[in-house]
Amino acid sequence: MSYDDVEIEDMEWNSELQAYTYPCPCGDLFQITKDELKLGEEIARCPSCSLYITVIYNLDDFLADSKTNNNDNTPTQPIAVA
Repeated sequence: MSYDDVEIEDMEWNSELQAYTYPCPCGDLFQITKDELKLGEEIARCPSCSLYITVIYNLDDFLADSKTNNNDNTPTQPIAVA
């Protein structure tokens, strides 16, 4: 069972770790990356202990962010499929 349910808005973005973080009772941080969130992952784990939290977020927010970041107006080349 999850230690707690935490809204993504209550987590902090850590640019050094490239992950959303939330304080763990052991003194370390629960961590989850944007890539994990885009894949639908909702569990943030603490690297120092066995605790984990369930992250509550809207998957569409991260998928929409991914689409905007990939839209760099570079023309795409067709790929031949054999």
